[in-house]
Amino acid sequence: MNLRDLVYGLYARRVEGRLDHAQVPKHIGVILDGNRRWAKASGGTAAQGHKAGADKISEFLGWCHETDVEVVTLWMLSTDNFDRPEDELIPLLGIIENTVRGLAADGRWRVHHVGTLDLLPARTQSVLKEAEQVTDGIDGILVNVAVGYGGRQEIADAVRSLLLEHADKGTSFEELAEIVDVEHISEHLYTRGQPDPDLVIRTSGEQRLSGFMLWQSAHSEYYFCEVFWPAFRKVDFLRALRDYAARHRRYGA
Repeated sequence: MNLRDLVYGLYARRVEGRLDHAQVPKHIGVILDGNRRWAKASGGTAAQGHKAGADKISEFLGWCHETDVEVVTLWMLSTDNFDRPEDELIPLLGIIENTVRGLAADGRWRVHHVGTLDLLPARTQSVLKEAEQVTDGIDGILVNVAVGYGGRQEIADAVRSLLLEHADKGTSFEELAEIVDVEHISEHLYTRGQPDPDLVIRTSGEQRLSGFMLWQSAHSEYYFCEVFWPAFRKVDFLRALRDYAARHRRYGA
């Protein structure tokens, strides 16, 4: 351990010691950004960057467990990412599949997929479905793996699901227009039944949501940090929690 690591370790313990667990967000959404730029800066390939980012996830969930976080949503692959070249996309999907298998095998997390399954290869779909099945009864952090996810697509899918449900019931469009409200749409989101994220973290210095949980994050707090995701440290996580706890959430009141 070098001097810098020692100093950061001492600082992290100091921040953690002052953390009020009653003020910790119950649901954290994370935009795992900067894998490719981290790899480029270190002379590696995009695949190496994605692998390093995937390896960070287990460590991050451990920090969440230590601080009593209950739900974590990890944006691992957006609908926009399907435009990437095949020589990057195919290895990335393999890394995601291995990561999801690892989360399921860990035994501490309950895995839930959020996103559009139909956009994904059959093998990826199978891995996601199996992970949900084998972790269904686990009483641990609920880990939403956002794979093939886009916020606008989620809202469109929710509205489509709502329309189909009421079509089956014989509800007319006029009747549906009279009764539909925010809660009706919320009940058809990928995260239905879950609390909305209290805190959204984005790494790599970008300060935008890029379509992440557009509906659910209406009242979320945001924390943007410069560090690339593979280099995200516990002290960065604790700073995000400290920053969140210092804010006064009024929900428009």
